[in-house]
Order: sequence, then C-alpha cells, then structure tokens
Amino acid sequence: MELAQFNALHSQVLWAAFAVAAVFGFIAQRTHFCTMGAISDIVNMGDWTRMRMWAMAVGVAAIGFYGMAALGWIDPKQSFYTAGRIVWLSALVGGALFGFGMVLGSGCGSKTLVRIGGGSLKGVVVFLAMGVAAFMTLRGVFAVVRVNTVDRVAFELPAGGALPNWLSSGLGWSAGQAGLVAALVVGGALVIWALASRDFRQANNLLAGLGIGLTVAAMWWVSGRLGFVAEHPETLDAVFLGSNSGRMESLTFTAPMAYTIDWLIFFSDSSKVLTFGVVTVVGVVLGSFVSSLLDRSFRWEGFRSTQDTALHLAGGLLMGVGGVTALGCTIGQGLSGLSTLSLTSLLAVVGIVLGALLGFRFQMWLLERE
Repeated sequence: MELAQFNALHSQVLWAAFAVAAVFGFIAQRTHFCTMGAISDIVNMGDWTRMRMWAMAVGVAAIGFYGMAALGWIDPKQSFYTAGRIVWLSALVGGALFGFGMVLGSGCGSKTLVRIGGGSLKGVVVFLAMGVAAFMTLRGVFAVVRVNTVDRVAFELPAGGALPNWLSSGLGWSAGQAGLVAALVVGGALVIWALASRDFRQANNLLAGLGIGLTVAAMWWVSGRLGFVAEHPETLDAVFLGSNSGRMESLTFTAPMAYTIDWLIFFSDSSKVLTFGVVTVVGVVLGSFVSSLLDRSFRWEGFRSTQDTALHLAGGLLMGVGGVTALGCTIGQGLSGLSTLSLTSLLAVVGIVLGALLGFRFQMWLLERE
C-alpha cells in the first residue's frame, strides 16, 4: 500500500467511525437509552424496560462480534478485552467509582454526550470534569496511584480472558466455532429474554436494543476490518488505523473524553492527530443534537443550585477516575467489552451496578436530610 492510499484509508476509517457514533447518539437520544436510567427504573419503579434494551443491545453486539470473527473479518485476540490478564480489583473498584459517579452526574459518559447534544450545560461541566480526571488517571497523578495499587492485583488465564477462549481450549473447538456458539447461546439468551416481555416489543424499545447493539458491532468492523492494515507503508508493522490503544476498538467514552480535551488544547501540535476516540465523542453529540431538533426536545439546561453543581462535578471526577481504572464505562465495558464475552468486562459491570446502588442510597440520604 502506498502512503497516499494509507492516508486516504485513515481518513475513511475516521469518517466511518464518526458516522457510526452519530447514529449511536441519534438512537440514544431518541429512545432514552441509558444504563443508569435502566438501573434507576428497576430500583424506583420495578420497570425492567430499559434494562431489556441494554440486554438486547449486548446480545446483538456479541452475536455481531463473533459472527464477524467466524467469517474471518476480525480477530478477537486483537481486542484488549480478551487479554488473559484479569485485573479484577481494578474492574470492581473502578466500576464502583464509575457507577457512583454516574448517579451523581445524572448519567454515564455516553449519556453526558447525549445530554450535551440536547442542550444541557450540566453535561458540558460533567464532560470537562470527567475528561480532565480521566487524563489524570491515564497519565497524571491518579495514574501513579492506580498503577501502584489496584492494577497490581490480577491473575492470568493462559487461554485468554473471554468465554470462547475457554471453550476452544477445553473442548478442542476452533476459535471461530467456539466464539460463534458462545455468542449465539449467551447473546441469543439475552435477546430472547428482552423480547419475552410483551410490553417491551414496541418500536422505540426495539430500535434501542437492535440499533445500539448494531452500532457497537459496526464499530468493531470499522476498526478491526476496514481499519486494519497488515503492513504500514513506512514501518511495515501491522496497524489499526485511528486506534488510541494500538488494538481493535469499539465504542467507549471515558478515555476518549480525555483524548478530545488533549486534542483541542494541543491542536497546533502536529503530533496530535484525530483518533477513533475523538471523532466518536463529536459524533455522539452531533447525532443527539440532530435527534433533539427533529423531535423538538432541544432545551438549554443549567444547574438549579450550588449543591447540584457540586454533585455533578463530583460525579464527573469519579467517572473519569473510575472509567479509566475499570478500563471502560457502561458502554466501553458494558457493551463493547461484554460483546467479547470478557470476564474483566463482567466484573466491571458488577462494580458499576454496585456503585450505582450506593449512589441511589446516597441520593436518598441527601433528600431525607433536607
């Protein structure tokens, strides 16, 4: 591949990622897709509708991911979610911090971007706090603490950190066969559970479950298939175009917020280039903005009190620290990670749910005190 072709493909990959993220933002805004909202609905109203959306999205994404792997389009081993080193303490602690923070901040990272597109100035503040905290946890003072504490606690799984790896190793199946069977069983069960409710089978809910799941799978294709170059024209190394991690990526939003702030601040630095993370952040905001204009729900929103401001700032900080520590957010670990059937992702989701439950109890305590 010539360098000019390489650069043209790089631009094509970024535009494709931007388009998929915009679709994600549009659907999330239109259907009120929200992980925190799903947990809140169950706790406060006993309503499982939005949790069924989330479960269906995970199932569709998993079937899509391992379906593409079976076709040879992508290699699951090229995702860091499937790595054999299980950082279980980081996943649980980081997930809990993120879950608690998303309650204080009125939604997770993706919801924050969706709210910005809908006119929320609260979302802008949470985005800035979350992005700065995430950068501090990636490379700053919090990174030193993270690396020297929770990241040290881990164990190795020689076969790999995802369910298909264990099936392939234990049963002697091929990697493609094991992945497709596991995805059809686990992902299919989640889809069937979601559709089992008659009340759930409405257009808006189906759009959320199917549409969000397909955007996650589509992003795996963009990164792992379209964006994979076996030989860089200059270094001759294999490369995933636009990747911040150097590996195949899908939707995630904690670290990308940090990369977006970094790109904006150092825009004139030629070494700072657009990546998957940056374009997906912008894409989600734009998609949500278009949706909010079409359904006439765009409204400017500000803080109602000093306490409201403080809680959202704290929520953003906790999500930034927690999301990086857990290696992902409710979308990064909760959808993209779980679509690979990763054990680390499952542990991170458990931590997020526990943290959210503690966050709801904290909110109730604040209300009772007032």
